[in-house]
Amino acid sequence: MLPRIPILDLSPQVDEGHWAASAFSGEVVPFRATAFREGHDRIGVDLLLLDPSGTQTEHHMRAIAPGTDRWEVEVQLEQEGLWRYRVQAYADEYATWRHNAEVKVPAGIDVELMLTIAHDLLTKAAADKRRSTAERRHLSEAARVVGDADRGVDERFQAAVDDRIKRILAERPVVALPSLSPTRAVLVERTRAGVGSWYEFFPRSEGAKRLPDGSWQSGTFRTAAKRLPEVAAMGFDVVYLPPIHPIGRTFRKGPNNTLDAGENDPGSPWAIGGPDGGHDAIHPDLGTEKDFAFFLGKAKQAGLEIALDLALQASPDHPWVTQHPEWFTTLPDGTIAYAENPPKKYQDIYPINFDNDYDGLRAEVLRIVRYWMSLGVRIFRVDNPHTKPLHFWEWLIHTVNATDPDVVFLAEAFTRPALLHTLAKAGFQQSYTYFTWRNTKEELAEFLTGLAEDTPDFLRPNLFVNTPDILTEYLQFGGPAAFKIRAAIAATGAPTWGVYSGFELYENVARPGAEEYIDNEKYEYRPRDYARAAALGRSLAPYLTMLNRARSEHPALRQLRNLRVHGSEDDAVLVYSKYLAGEFTRSGKPDAVLVVANVDPHSVRETLVHLDVAAFGIAPGSQFEVRDLVTGQRWTWGADNYVRLDAFSEPVHILTVKPLEAAR
Repeated sequence: MLPRIPILDLSPQVDEGHWAASAFSGEVVPFRATAFREGHDRIGVDLLLLDPSGTQTEHHMRAIAPGTDRWEVEVQLEQEGLWRYRVQAYADEYATWRHNAEVKVPAGIDVELMLTIAHDLLTKAAADKRRSTAERRHLSEAARVVGDADRGVDERFQAAVDDRIKRILAERPVVALPSLSPTRAVLVERTRAGVGSWYEFFPRSEGAKRLPDGSWQSGTFRTAAKRLPEVAAMGFDVVYLPPIHPIGRTFRKGPNNTLDAGENDPGSPWAIGGPDGGHDAIHPDLGTEKDFAFFLGKAKQAGLEIALDLALQASPDHPWVTQHPEWFTTLPDGTIAYAENPPKKYQDIYPINFDNDYDGLRAEVLRIVRYWMSLGVRIFRVDNPHTKPLHFWEWLIHTVNATDPDVVFLAEAFTRPALLHTLAKAGFQQSYTYFTWRNTKEELAEFLTGLAEDTPDFLRPNLFVNTPDILTEYLQFGGPAAFKIRAAIAATGAPTWGVYSGFELYENVARPGAEEYIDNEKYEYRPRDYARAAALGRSLAPYLTMLNRARSEHPALRQLRNLRVHGSEDDAVLVYSKYLAGEFTRSGKPDAVLVVANVDPHSVRETLVHLDVAAFGIAPGSQFEVRDLVTGQRWTWGADNYVRLDAFSEPVHILTVKPLEAAR
């Protein structure tokens, strides 16, 4: 049944409250509801918010989008844990009286009746012991004046509508017909669940050496640890490692995914398992558990977290194959089915089949996850989660987070929208997205708006610009400009983004006919000379450093829901802003960043951009100063501005925004 005053369309919520909505510590969350009543009487709407410790706070909601009966208030959620909220709507008796009286009294209609109602309302408000003594005294005095028939009508009326009375009764209205919505929940997780800059590298390539006989000596955790300070210096805070386990020999893949691996070819890290163990073992070439602990320690010293790949699959040599054949799919000819993604074939990998021994498999996976947690891993990047049962992931993530709520799971969910979204609803704290395949202005505007407005209650995007499997045509043929454009949009478009090593070296050569790298690091060692590239001026590292510095210095960039797309007259110039009000920043000052990107890496674009300046805290009609974080240049702008973006020099403006008086 509806309450006396209908309250509908609560937000944030996921599938009518089936799952808790998601937020991260420090996120500014807009709480919204639709509320209305019959007739023309005024209502008020409040958010009743219960934090994880059980403390309730009330927040007045404001009407937005006139005519829609939509109400909103923004709240910054800091405390980790499960928050609960309800929305209360009520008849606002004073607001209703004022609306009627401001029409009737000046017109001489029902004047004494209006003043009698005002006297009764003010007297009732003054009796509310929740108000301060000073407020109650002021209300009582106003009631006395309004009720004094010997005074003039104007004096009596003004006493009922003076600014202080309005403020007092707006902050704590005179309530009738209180109505409550159902309760909804918001799970607030640690900040890293929603904010981070990720860098992926293969530890076996870091420090790998080619020996005189042409064979390779693998890099180790100790040689890879030498790379960590450089990664941290670029401003990244998470290092993601592909699987670090023993690799099978049977059907091992050679260079470029060929079937004829040589004796010294390392094979794909995702072909997990061999005589040296499975998912709870470390590849002997990388070192020992002690060496891994050393690597984790060096990462911590550098201010980095380590994310470990969790790939639930096995090589034909994995101990599971002989110990638990029921965990795989056996074909009618007696062979075990290998992984396929037609036309791709992965003969070196056996997929897991959960339907034969669900309880046994989930116990084993939980054991593995807890083992790596015991060594210090708190982030897991999950390979192809959409190929496993969703109820398994819901169980695993909730079981782990029940005891260790700081553990974060990222879904490599390059799959259909329904699957991608439901994985996020079921518990994955982050998700890969379709970002790599959204390249035009129109595609990016729609995509980024969707992330900010359509799915933020449950999906946290991690905007990786490339992966070992994904080298898009845009990067293959766009030159250095394409790399800058993609990095700038990823770093400013979402609170979490990432790059796979080699991106800063502009690696762009694909295997013929494919959107993946030639000489793919998945199948061979690939040491890189970052220092030489930097010395020759052929490194994007300074640009990535600038992007991560901007993210660190501008809290607006570390929010998801605040992105707003603006207009331009060029079909290749994308414009969007991010804004955070001063009440939500540590400095107490508002933060606004405006991004103007030429997404065509082969052109120079000149156009006009048209801004809704109110979206980033500027009064309509005002001019303001913008400063480009890329070049340091400054300009005075208004709502309509000329821009020229040369893809062959700097294709993107990343602009801070300040009112002119503040800029001076």
